[in-house]
Amino acid sequence: MRARPVDEPHRVASPLELLFDLTFVVAVAAATAQLAHTIADGHALTGLVPFLQVFFAIWWAWMNFTWFASSYDTDDVAYRLLTMVQMAGVLVLAAGVPAAADHSAYGVVTLGYLIMRAGLVVQWLRVGLEDPVSRRTALRYAAGISLVQMGWILRFLLVETGVLPPSSALPFFGCLVALELAVPWWAERARATNWHPHHITERYGLFTIILLGESVLAASRGVEGALESGEIGGSFLVIAGSGLVLLFALWWLYFLVQDAEGLSDRRNWSYLWGYGHYGIFAALAALGAGLEVAVEQSGHKVEASPLTLGYAVAIPVGSYLALLWAVHAPVVTERLLRPAAVLGCAAVILSLPLATPWIGVAPVVAAIAAICVLLVAGTIATHADRGRAG
Repeated sequence: MRARPVDEPHRVASPLELLFDLTFVVAVAAATAQLAHTIADGHALTGLVPFLQVFFAIWWAWMNFTWFASSYDTDDVAYRLLTMVQMAGVLVLAAGVPAAADHSAYGVVTLGYLIMRAGLVVQWLRVGLEDPVSRRTALRYAAGISLVQMGWILRFLLVETGVLPPSSALPFFGCLVALELAVPWWAERARATNWHPHHITERYGLFTIILLGESVLAASRGVEGALESGEIGGSFLVIAGSGLVLLFALWWLYFLVQDAEGLSDRRNWSYLWGYGHYGIFAALAALGAGLEVAVEQSGHKVEASPLTLGYAVAIPVGSYLALLWAVHAPVVTERLLRPAAVLGCAAVILSLPLATPWIGVAPVVAAIAAICVLLVAGTIATHADRGRAG
């Protein structure tokens, strides 16, 4: 269990990592579907906090494994079996998402998270035993993860027994999240791990594609719901077509930026880059839920108001654009995304839903998609002009 070289040539995602990602498809789909239900029922704000909490568990487990694998992917029997244990935990967590979203019952989610974290702790203990150079770092990771996991179990027990009042459950959650985020920073102070910048950026790109695919899946569920009503009109076609164009534009914007070289030269910015993707990933997942309900309401009535539906699409897109610029700006060597353009587009997008009571949801979704397409086109044109000038 030795660290892989940080400059290993042609480093790409392994088949095991791709299989690992597939289990997260199930978990993200479950979280997105539950958020869509709460939006459609007119309880978007009520469902937002459970969604963000569950999505944190999904994202944090995925991210911890990804960075670990970037340094210690030995791909032997023990490594594969422990990775498969973590996959099983993801599926258990996914099974508990409906109960967590509908009844704030986090028992199954906590169990799934425990299984995932236990597998990762054993991986780090193995590093501590077999890689003397990185022993202190590995043992810090194992101890930190274990202690915080005990905190999650304690929180669950206190909530279930009524010892912890409901008003304190969310602050307790926030404290545990802060501790989770602090573990890598504390552990890496002993000795930094050999994560591979090209491998990491590829893995994040693959997870971005998974989330965009989840948005397509969610939108298709909305299409099915609209088709069942038998009342398909122009609004349905506009929203469905605009939603697809919107997802294409968001994909284009993400992969316009090449981070690998920047991360290689600025490894100290990896925490901002890695942690900042929580917002980017959560925005893409929430967008899927928003598009699902927006498409569905074009065929039959839902409880949510047009204003809510407009913001269910606009807020994720505006957040995605702003975070995409903020996360990549300190890292990239060539800044393709101009802050004035990106933040200006985000501001306009966030103001568009105010018009939904008068013009409806379909024109708002179409306008959001059009703004993102214009941002893509403008960024490409600017990059081409720079290339000719150079």
